[in-house]
Amino acid sequence: MEPLTEQRPVNSPVVYGFLRLVRVSRARQDALVGSLAEYCRTHELQLSGVFSDRDATAGPASAAFTGLLDVLALPDVYGVIAPAMSHLGPKTIAAERGRRIEAAGSRLLLVRTPRTTHHAVSRSGPVRRHPRTTRVLDAES
Repeated sequence: MEPLTEQRPVNSPVVYGFLRLVRVSRARQDALVGSLAEYCRTHELQLSGVFSDRDATAGPASAAFTGLLDVLALPDVYGVIAPAMSHLGPKTIAAERGRRIEAAGSRLLLVRTPRTTHHAVSRSGPVRRHPRTTRVLDAES
């Protein structure tokens, strides 16, 4: 009889991080890398490297992003992780980069997902949650 899957060594899905670090202190950079590493640890992902954009004027094809696309072409790479969508750049650049990541056959994972709507909380009644809604509180970008 074969051992259970949980008892076999299984490789975690490989991901690469991407950070936009324009005028960011070393402490902030370390905290952001730490948040990516912690997310990967808790979600059983293998963080194999982190690419960083440091140029505020870089377009969608910066050197860091081009390097990221190159590693996404490697076999067995699951995707890209970023603290938030803003780390891919300003909205138009982030949207283009998101499309390129998906076109490479990879997933884009965000530690902190974008807020779509804000709901007012009634002070007079209980908070009602939708059955399939989960509130995620993760690291800040």
